[in-house]
Amino acid sequence: MGYIEELRKIIGHRCISLTGSVVIIKDGKGRILLQKRTHPKGRWGLPGGLMELGESCEETAVREVREETSLDVDIDSLELFGVYSGKDYFCTGETGDEWYVVVIAYTCDNYSGEPKISDGESEELRWFLPDEIPDSLANSHRRIIWDYIGKQRNYDLPAHW
Repeated sequence: MGYIEELRKIIGHRCISLTGSVVIIKDGKGRILLQKRTHPKGRWGLPGGLMELGESCEETAVREVREETSLDVDIDSLELFGVYSGKDYFCTGETGDEWYVVVIAYTCDNYSGEPKISDGESEELRWFLPDEIPDSLANSHRRIIWDYIGKQRNYDLPAHW
């Protein structure tokens, strides 16, 4: 049982603040890897997840990428992209758990292996060019992905996002 599960045994569904890491994994063709998540069901997002006790943000990023995609990311190649927090980062779990998450976003193009689903958190893994990013993004990842694409292509965030 992980830290968050143990904490939830004590505090129940009360709203808490958590820290997580995501990684914008880039390939040599200008694509980024997204995962279709099991929660929120059918939403695309970046590989990543919540920090365990004693981990650094970078260690969290490496562990979560490995767990969710089977890719090995070189921790020294992670580049800080941004820190995201605030009212747009409120989450509610299937069990009724509530939390605000502070998301540390990294970019990385140094990885090994081939993407494959290796846990119960993904329905699909797929590489996307910036113009192909699906609309059905996890709310907490939407701004991160569009900030990245905007910096790469001089895009502004579309009005419907």
